[in-house]
Amino acid sequence: MKSPYFDEGHAAFREEVRAFLRTEVLPYAARWEETDTVPAHAWKLFGERGYLGLLYPRAVGGGDRDLFTSVVFLEELGRLGYGGLRAAVSVHAYMATHYLSRTGGHDLAQEYLAPAVRGERVAALAITEPDAGADLAGIGTTAVRDGDHFVVDGTKAMVSNGMTADFLVTAVRTAAAGPRGTTGLSLLVVDTALPGVARVPRRTLGWRSAGTAAITFDAVRVPADRLVGRIGNGFYYLLRGLQLERLVAATLALGGMDRGLDELRGHLRSRNVAGEALARKQALVHRVADLATELAAARQLVHHTAWLYEQGELPAVECSMAKLHTTELACRLADTALQLQGSHGYVEDSFAARAQRDARAATIAAGPSEVMRDLIGQTVLSLPADSTAPRPGRIDG
Repeated sequence: MKSPYFDEGHAAFREEVRAFLRTEVLPYAARWEETDTVPAHAWKLFGERGYLGLLYPRAVGGGDRDLFTSVVFLEELGRLGYGGLRAAVSVHAYMATHYLSRTGGHDLAQEYLAPAVRGERVAALAITEPDAGADLAGIGTTAVRDGDHFVVDGTKAMVSNGMTADFLVTAVRTAAAGPRGTTGLSLLVVDTALPGVARVPRRTLGWRSAGTAAITFDAVRVPADRLVGRIGNGFYYLLRGLQLERLVAATLALGGMDRGLDELRGHLRSRNVAGEALARKQALVHRVADLATELAAARQLVHHTAWLYEQGELPAVECSMAKLHTTELACRLADTALQLQGSHGYVEDSFAARAQRDARAATIAAGPSEVMRDLIGQTVLSLPADSTAPRPGRIDG
């Protein structure tokens, strides 16, 4: 499909990424799923190709590329069909390290961001807790200043890359929450090798190679210069970062659905019932038509949202819409594809079965669908009565 958002350079880059993933990653991805990890040498391969720093400045080894170069990369990463791998890479390259690039300052950029871009150090983002997920005001992990250190205590849950990360960009409470919960949060870089950091693997339904972990901090002494940005500004940093995170999730879902539709199309064309290909059964043809149409609409929403983001907007409503629509559609497409492939899809190591397991996680991470609906609905209902469409939401801070 032709698009105003991509040029010939993007097309050439897509072929480059697709070839790399096909030859250097795909042959080993199933093994990484079995071992619940992306190995160190794979991170270095991504880093050597420049894929872990496409958006970051050249001063830290990044590519300083436009956002749609990343859209291409993420779509192709999604097409692989391994949710754990795409979660691991996207958390590293677009979530945890995003805060270091945007507000971390020179020293943190050189010590953490630059080696992360090279694939030499693995990054994770530690926000969710046993009693706090989308509700940032509920974060209870504390960081108390003690001389030239912060002493960190608390527990983080469901940390992607948690088992392999060399450092964690961690949401901590440095002061009591204000009336609306928007104050008192800060971001700290915590080395996982520090005394008092303990990791416990969590076996998840999908996203297995993401190396998900629960992480506890028991009087962990973190140097004060590991503070990201300004103390107490973590809430605003996270709100901004979550918009990119949701856009990334939507883009990955597009790639996954492209692959899922390809797999379904191939099965329906090759499978015969009563002497006729399934691809000629009207009931099935119509179901595929609906999925293809919804996917085309989702693609336009995601690409338009990426365009808004690149223009300097912070399109919070559109990011929520894109994340909600694409990840929910990915679940429907995966479920339909498995159903239409029958027993061939109902085998644990089939693409269809893995796609169904992986799709659900994306409707939960970076804010579950229920939260997305709440954010979108509140914005729509707050508009003037004569308004016909939501204006791009902005978050300042």
